[in-house]
Amino acid sequence: MRKADVVVIGGSAAGLTAAITARRHYPDRTILLVRQEKQVLIPCGIPYIFGTLGSPQKNLVGDAVLEKNNIDLLIAEAKDIDRERRVLHTSAGDVEYERMIIATGSRPAMPPIPGFDLDGVYTAAKDVEALAALQQHLKAATDVVIVGGGFIGIELADEINKIGDKNITIVEILPHCLALAYDEEFCCEMEEVLKSRGVNLRTATRVERIAGNGRVEKVILSDGGEIMADVVVLGIGAVANVDLAKAAGLRLGLTGGIAVDRTMQTSDTSIFACGDCAEKISFFGGGPSPLKLASIATLEARIAGANLFGLRRENVGTVGVWSTAVGTMALATAGLTEGMATKRGYDVVAATVAGPNRHPGIMPGAAATKVKLVFERNSGVLLGGQVMGGPAAGEIINAISACVQNRMTAEDIAMFQTGTHPALTASPVAYHMVNAAEMAIQRMRERGG
Repeated sequence: MRKADVVVIGGSAAGLTAAITARRHYPDRTILLVRQEKQVLIPCGIPYIFGTLGSPQKNLVGDAVLEKNNIDLLIAEAKDIDRERRVLHTSAGDVEYERMIIATGSRPAMPPIPGFDLDGVYTAAKDVEALAALQQHLKAATDVVIVGGGFIGIELADEINKIGDKNITIVEILPHCLALAYDEEFCCEMEEVLKSRGVNLRTATRVERIAGNGRVEKVILSDGGEIMADVVVLGIGAVANVDLAKAAGLRLGLTGGIAVDRTMQTSDTSIFACGDCAEKISFFGGGPSPLKLASIATLEARIAGANLFGLRRENVGTVGVWSTAVGTMALATAGLTEGMATKRGYDVVAATVAGPNRHPGIMPGAAATKVKLVFERNSGVLLGGQVMGGPAAGEIINAISACVQNRMTAEDIAMFQTGTHPALTASPVAYHMVNAAEMAIQRMRERGG
């Protein structure tokens, strides 16, 4: 029987990061990564296969990093876990472990839509062959319908649109695309960008059924409309892949993920879990969080990998930090939007600052940038922020996330000692975050007075 001190199940963002972290913290331990896939896709890069990259083969995680970190690889299906004997049963034989990390990820959500099994209906699956089949089908398609107007949906739509000669429509049940992630003013601006690039939007309606004789022909909407379709792609989210954990008798959480504590330990003290398969708790109040992001997965993996043979790290909860881009327009968010915070019962003050991210604004690379910060009125603590602009939005939101995680106040942010440069940042006089904080402080005082 094969043996390893640490067995990691899953080779995507969480599994790979957990294995590398375990190696860094426990250099003398043997580590084995078990995964079913011969090739592992970069999850966030999947939409870009169809336009920018051109092939699933250009969106793969290489195995060289495993060899570099002295991590063994077993390509096999994990069948069952004998927790009493600490043995993992796989399609390639049994493996004895001392500690285990389950990082089995998620699978695309499949809504109960009649016709979802017709030829021509796909999901954004993390599967090289399935995505290659979709790519091949798209070559001859004229009418493409994307179900779901979240990150995956809008990115898929824009990337497929780059192929050319396609009539692409996004169907979104909420009033706006991206409505679960951004306040309305940000959603509306991104919708205008999508329309300007030739993507059709049908919001505030849902797909009643997918119609066709053996293969998809059209999509029937709840508002009575119909859309012709050669290809339908379902991009409405993901569900935790907990089959292995459930069969092993591990406790599950309220949202269906594997229940873990703040050290990422499961109900079995020798087994940890991380990534999309693990239950999440929110940074804001500690309640369940449905978020599934690669950035969250890798954070949890760094916690799980470090804690295997001695507790060293704890999870403070899921803040929720993400971004998306269509053309030259980028949107990013961290923590709570104004709408989210209000729904949770916070008394909030929000401030928005818009201006160029260079000084003067005619400098090369300048982009119109908008930053919105949301504070709790009484304490002044930052609850979240949103950014709209050029590529720099992705890094600005990471700075905002650091402020949220450290529970910084408007006064703290107003007193930032910033490093600025005409070719790199906004003016120190008009620095977006600082000025948004100052505006929020003024509004808090006006209310208080």
